[in-house]
Amino acid sequence: MSDVPVQLPDREPALRVVPMPADANYHGDIFGGWIMSQVDIAGSIPASRRARGRVATIAVNSFVFKQPVEIGDLVSFFAEISRTGRTSITVDVEVYAQRNPTDEITVKVTEASLTYVAVGKDRRPRELPPE
Repeated sequence: MSDVPVQLPDREPALRVVPMPADANYHGDIFGGWIMSQVDIAGSIPASRRARGRVATIAVNSFVFKQPVEIGDLVSFFAEISRTGRTSITVDVEVYAQRNPTDEITVKVTEASLTYVAVGKDRRPRELPPE
């Protein structure tokens, strides 16, 4: 796993976060679970917009860690709807880290696909509204 420099996607990220020491193990690498929770938050943003309301995560379809995330990285989460069903929304999330501020490098650190379901006030699945 070498730092292969890439460019950020040419769109707005769903979420941007700087991980802190409390989010890391004793080697200084950010916990995978922390990244997973941020991916879930980022993915839920376009899903809840499309559902026009509450969504619940029902599946993590894939999750690939490509590079470690380090304390102080600026981590950007890009989320895009890849599929919709009657009640479900699948979102692809790409995660990039910008590091080394004096000679900045951007690396892709994670790719994931998650499925959400639109839920009503009763927390039961509901149909998606028309687009």
